[in-house]
Amino acid sequence: MKTKIIISISLSFLFTISVISQDTFSIVAIDTVTGEVGSAGASCVDMNSFPGYTDDFLGELFPAVGAINTQAYYHPTNQANARDRMNQGDSPSEIIDWLINNDVSGQPQIRQYGIVGFTDDAPESAAHTGNSTDDYKNHVLGRNYSIQGNILLGQQVLDSMEARFLSSPGDLACKLMAALQGAKMVGADTRCASNGTSSLFAFVKVAQTDDPFGEPSFIQSVRTSNGDNIEPIDTLQTLFDEVHDCFYVGIDEVNKFGSLFNIYPNPAKNLISIDAKLSAKYQVVFTNVLGNQLLRTELESILETDISAYPRGIYFIEISDGINSYVSKFIKE
Repeated sequence: MKTKIIISISLSFLFTISVISQDTFSIVAIDTVTGEVGSAGASCVDMNSFPGYTDDFLGELFPAVGAINTQAYYHPTNQANARDRMNQGDSPSEIIDWLINNDVSGQPQIRQYGIVGFTDDAPESAAHTGNSTDDYKNHVLGRNYSIQGNILLGQQVLDSMEARFLSSPGDLACKLMAALQGAKMVGADTRCASNGTSSLFAFVKVAQTDDPFGEPSFIQSVRTSNGDNIEPIDTLQTLFDEVHDCFYVGIDEVNKFGSLFNIYPNPAKNLISIDAKLSAKYQVVFTNVLGNQLLRTELESILETDISAYPRGIYFIEISDGINSYVSKFIKE
């Protein structure tokens, strides 16, 4: 049973927060095995100018249920409404639709949201990027994650975050931290190009299934000021490493496992093939962006799969040997 949570926010908080907020690149994700939910993000907003406010206020975690990031011309009432819909049991896509149709000022075109959750015990992700949000803006969806950004250097910021999230070993916190590292490029938030950094503040947090709402078991954040020339993601990584062990086999070793497979063509229309460079028994699972399993089969050396009946869109292939796993994305034309 989901517990309804009511939080009151003062008018002064609403006014101040609506002025300062603009989380530029962020990710929400869930772990389908452990039930953990998490959020991470960064922006070129000087939070030191706004004492009393946390660096992670734009991300809300609902233990064992889901997570929501609210950004781009942020309005706290929209966030409160998203919270209410999540507590009432709406799915991520239902929440997005509701927020678009019920924007507090009738301006969904300037908002950006990323939402993940468990729908009938399966992961689901959804996002909204308004067409009047500041360029460059976009979002990327996976079966258990949503990555979104605005005022970006370009699509490479989101693509790099996704690649690092998917390829990083370790638990959900490790993967979220890796996603932020993927965005560590000067001017990832273009406003920070003159500062020589990606952003001015960054955060990562994860809630276990039995955590109380608003009290995640793991949370780390860093804030800097313009002119400090300090990369907050690197500083956050240092703090992260002091308290959390990712049990690294090493990203190189994970990439080495992924390099054993050739998946083609991509995009694909009717057939998609997987060639294994090392003959062995691998388990292969095809899923859609909602996390629904479409096919589970085995691969030894070559696998050819008919995808002609799949609707056009994005799909995922997970290959595992029981110890290592590799996830690849492909597009069905």
